Amino acid sequence: MEKTQNRYEAASVEELRHAGRKIVTLKGMEIGVFALGEQFMAWRNICPHAGAPVCEGPVCGTRLPSLVYEYKYGKDKEIVRCPWHGWEFDLWTGQHLVDEKVKLRGYKVEVEDGLVYVVM
Repeated sequence: MEKTQNRYEAASVEELRHAGRKIVTLKGMEIGVFALGEQFMAWRNICPHAGAPVCEGPVCGTRLPSLVYEYKYGKDKEIVRCPWHGWEFDLWTGQHLVDEKVKLRGYKVEVEDGLVYVVM
């Protein structure tokens, strides 16, 4: 038997592009919906480390691997940093930047008629 999935309106495309992100409550869960260029990503607003509202943290870049005394900055506006303990997650993949076993829970996003939907 095929499981039926529901989609829920999260925001308008224009609103997300202007604000960069929006925290919405869908099915009793907080979901962070982020605009990344022309694409949109949705992540559960719970940090896997300690349950913090990770999607409310700063959207920024990070230091890239580099030589000693060399600091390269990259992935600007592609990283969300947990507001409690500073854990960093890639907004494209949900992957923790250091521990490959740690990842945010993501949801499929669809865009139709200028609206962004989260599929759950």
